[in-house]
Amino acid sequence: MTDLPESWPPKAREGGPGRIVPLFPLAKVFLYPGVIMPLHIFEPRYRRMVDDLLDRQGWLIISSIVDGHEQDAEGTPPVYGVAGLGEIVKHTSLPDGRYLITLAGLARVRIEEVESELPYRQVRFEPLREVPPPKAEAQALCERLRRAIFAESEVFLNLPPDLPPGQLADLLLQHLDLPVEEMQRVFAEYIVADRAELALARHAPE
Repeated sequence: MTDLPESWPPKAREGGPGRIVPLFPLAKVFLYPGVIMPLHIFEPRYRRMVDDLLDRQGWLIISSIVDGHEQDAEGTPPVYGVAGLGEIVKHTSLPDGRYLITLAGLARVRIEEVESELPYRQVRFEPLREVPPPKAEAQALCERLRRAIFAESEVFLNLPPDLPPGQLADLLLQHLDLPVEEMQRVFAEYIVADRAELALARHAPE
């Protein structure tokens, strides 16, 4: 199990809409806000990317490769337009130049690729602001999400009682085995109640 960084949960610092950061395309991978993700960095262009990021705030974008283009991963595969912004919170440099890094998910973002003179691709991003459900509906929605999460999980989960519905919907999604296109549609939904209902609909009937 990966240790949480001391400053958990991570906070987005300076650098607002329109900021340009590296793009790291991965097949069938989604970086959710508040989630930590360990990665093994071995390809030369992404080793260079980590080298560069360690000299400044270590923000990068994880975007899933468009379904059907996984075989293009070593080139420039198309990626989805809503992705996850992450920050490097831990890294280990290996003797042969590879890295083991830990990312902390910061936010869902819309991305637009820009021209890059570097070995890796770059994108401009803007945060995707969530729309929370009405307070009168939030408690019942959270209860339904919790029941679904417990039903999907194969291990005991000690969920904090104050987790908001957006995080619970994301946690349920992480327990579902959905096709990439379908997962992307739900992942990209910024209206929390709609994302929750989409996740619940793909969960086994209560």
